[in-house]
Amino acid sequence: MRSKAFTLIELLVVIAIMTILIGLSAFGLQQARESARDGQRKSDLETIRTGLSFYKADCNAYPTPTSGDFKTVIGTSLVGVAASCGGTANTYIAKVPSDPVPGNLYYFSSTGTTYYICASLETGDAVAVAGCPSGSTGCGGYCNYIVTNP
Repeated sequence: MRSKAFTLIELLVVIAIMTILIGLSAFGLQQARESARDGQRKSDLETIRTGLSFYKADCNAYPTPTSGDFKTVIGTSLVGVAASCGGTANTYIAKVPSDPVPGNLYYFSSTGTTYYICASLETGDAVAVAGCPSGSTGCGGYCNYIVTNP
């Protein structure tokens, strides 16, 4: 009489198939995480753009700090200076956003009449956009997404 059990070969084949499927799903989840962080970066830059537009409407110029990491050069919030912004110190961005990956940053440069902010997207090409710094000084190594004044 034959026993109805799985052979070692059958078990190994099933384990191999399951390992392949788990590996593929983990790769798919990593892509989803990168896309989500890129979406957050784009949303953050649009928030900053909106705040800067309101700042310019009140103060007649964009802030002109030294170039560099947006959060470092602007501070934890974007607040107008009462003397140059119509007598009130409005808050344009209550909490300045940071890149979702620690160590990466949003690079900011402004002349007062124009500005640009750039970020490093994970799903884009590793090619610098004109006007953004490359290397370790900005955007976490390279910059491939830029937002400028409207």
